[in-house]
Amino acid sequence: MRGMNDKTSIKTVKLVKQIGPDMDWNTRGNKQLLAGVLALRNEDEAKRFLRDLMTPAEIKEFANRLETASLLAKDMQYNAISERTGLSSTTIARIAKWLGGSLGGYRLILARLSAFPRQSSGQIKNLHHNHSKLRKGLSLST
Repeated sequence: MRGMNDKTSIKTVKLVKQIGPDMDWNTRGNKQLLAGVLALRNEDEAKRFLRDLMTPAEIKEFANRLETASLLAKDMQYNAISERTGLSSTTIARIAKWLGGSLGGYRLILARLSAFPRQSSGQIKNLHHNHSKLRKGLSLST
């Protein structure tokens, strides 16, 4: 595999195969993006960062994808999800594949979101640095 050497771990090789060799998380820009996301402390900071980073259409697209993952986890049918979100059946099928995939990104976020319900005002509670609560009972298996 491209970019491997004798110090490349088996775990890294498996992860690269799962994510795809075209996604290099070790570039300076990608590392900076990840660090930026991890540095966000509350909902207001997240809104400001995402709005500066993306167009309103891109934000809506990503929000629809997360909503789709949530609806798929509740066994909603593709056609109902498409009507609700406006996403194509191809995009919904791709999200379904990733939802059941071995990386578990959607499952992780959905589990964390369901573990911390919204406050009565509808605002998302500040989840930053609350890792011990997030680990308890969290299962990434399907």
